[in-house]
Amino acid sequence: MSKNILVLTGSPRKGGNTDKLAEAFIAGARQAGHTTVLYTTADKKIKGCIDCQTCFKKGTACSVPDDFNELAPLIEQADMVVLATPMYWFSFPTQLKAAIDKFYAYLISQKTLKIKECVLLVSGGVDDAAKFEGIVRSYQLIAEFMNWQDSGIVVVPGLHAKDDVLKTDGLKRAKELGKSISM
Repeated sequence: MSKNILVLTGSPRKGGNTDKLAEAFIAGARQAGHTTVLYTTADKKIKGCIDCQTCFKKGTACSVPDDFNELAPLIEQADMVVLATPMYWFSFPTQLKAAIDKFYAYLISQKTLKIKECVLLVSGGVDDAAKFEGIVRSYQLIAEFMNWQDSGIVVVPGLHAKDDVLKTDGLKRAKELGKSISM
């Protein structure tokens, strides 16, 4: 059975390295027969969680009116979530982090998600792959906390200019990862 894969991107730079990694993963996943939905968090207005403890109590996932409430149905339909992101200060950029934080609504309300798997695609300007340990570990802890199986991580360091990913094997690895997602 094919999976419904939600790809959340976090880069405010349109058409850059992160977007290209997401597109490559999506192409591979579609070749494997999966359905994909791309959601660009940088184009949305999602406020950070304020821990008001009123998730789902006012008719929406989040009581704070913002674009998370349009993302929530996509989350609820997904079998897998992919976090495609640049690394900012060894972690996720604000645009994506706000959406990740609001997954809390599902924990506090004890609503069961269909999501069972996750993937991380991360690009960054630093050349040293060891500098990605913070974001990778954060992703791993999110997966563990949400009880999601990590289905793969693609880290592509040394990307500064908008198309630097084209000079690496990052797109090939992202596409192959997408194709490898089992039914």
